[in-house]
Amino acid sequence: MKLRRSILIGAVAAATVGALTVAPAVATLTAKSPADQSLKALGQRHDLAIGTAVNVDLLSDSTQPQYKEIASSQFSSVTAENAMKWESIEPTKGTYDWTKADAFMKFAKDNHQLVRGHVLVWHNQLPKWLTDGVTAGTITKPQVRELLKKHITDVVSRYKGQIWQWDVVNEAVSDPWETNNVIKLRDDAAKGFWYNNYGPDYIADAFKFARAADPKALLFYNDYNLDAFGSGGADDKSQFVYTMVKDLRAKGVPIDGVGSQGHLSTRYGNFDAIQIADWHNKFAGLGVATAVTEADVRSLMTDALKANNSDAINEAFQAQAANYSALLQGCLASRHCLSFTVWGFDDKNSWTATTDLGSGPGGEALAAIYDATYKPKRALNTLKADLAYTGAPYVLDRIPQRPRR
Repeated sequence: MKLRRSILIGAVAAATVGALTVAPAVATLTAKSPADQSLKALGQRHDLAIGTAVNVDLLSDSTQPQYKEIASSQFSSVTAENAMKWESIEPTKGTYDWTKADAFMKFAKDNHQLVRGHVLVWHNQLPKWLTDGVTAGTITKPQVRELLKKHITDVVSRYKGQIWQWDVVNEAVSDPWETNNVIKLRDDAAKGFWYNNYGPDYIADAFKFARAADPKALLFYNDYNLDAFGSGGADDKSQFVYTMVKDLRAKGVPIDGVGSQGHLSTRYGNFDAIQIADWHNKFAGLGVATAVTEADVRSLMTDALKANNSDAINEAFQAQAANYSALLQGCLASRHCLSFTVWGFDDKNSWTATTDLGSGPGGEALAAIYDATYKPKRALNTLKADLAYTGAPYVLDRIPQRPRR
């Protein structure tokens, strides 16, 4: 997830996933202040699942009991941050380790949460035996194709009937600055593993394999820098993905949704809620659902922020809250946006605290809705207010998405 700029419950679950664990029916607001209600409860007004990525290891961390409490109480859907990625599930060829993935699924079941499965096909976090085997020539291209089919079939089959949305293919499309302002499917050495070793049809095949393994899960394409449409030309990533999804649907590929990750930074201009709503509604015109899948809003760690300067902190946190709000309002404005997921919820454990985002590890941070001590930030109450104080005629009930056959 190296980024530049921007990078339903009740009725939806019942209509689309049948036997899945279903969250409580749509709720009306009580007399309690929105600040005293959970994101989960406030999202129920709109049949909108409010979710988070979950680090399975932290659920049993006795030094951070707040982590499990917030993860279980604030959110109606969950995504495994790493536990379902290929390197975690099959670290040795032919030998599966389901320990963490199963623990994650149990956590979701125990807390009556819907599950976004993440991720089946990605160029990152692949097992070393696979990448080394391809490099050495001991795994051939025909074998790569069979291995991908087996991986998708085995993982999706294991959790058949328990997953609401699957991120089937992740980040398959380039960014304009990588490819001379011409967007294309990734085929470079660093990120083009599947294109180069399987072929361009890997995307369509992955969706077909996943559908065969679970007829009822919603199948998503997921990527970053998809928050709004740009020029509409060759350098417009949203337009490229739009055309790609349109073509896949025309060929009968069972793609049910498109996920906009929503990784933003306060150092960029980003987009307003109307631009983001237009993005969701345009994709909805293709007959697919949409979702915000990995939202966070980081800030460049200037000397003033590092020094805990109050002026710098106030400025950054207000900008952060405004960006979170734009992402949520844009989703609320489209009845086809089914879920809004933050990518972790606390600054202490956010991936941005340790990842090189062009400014060195931790160079852009403070991305979550709780601080490093689990104190709520302005962004949290801004999200709650958006959920509490919006309604008809512009925010209407979600429209369920039925899995494509």
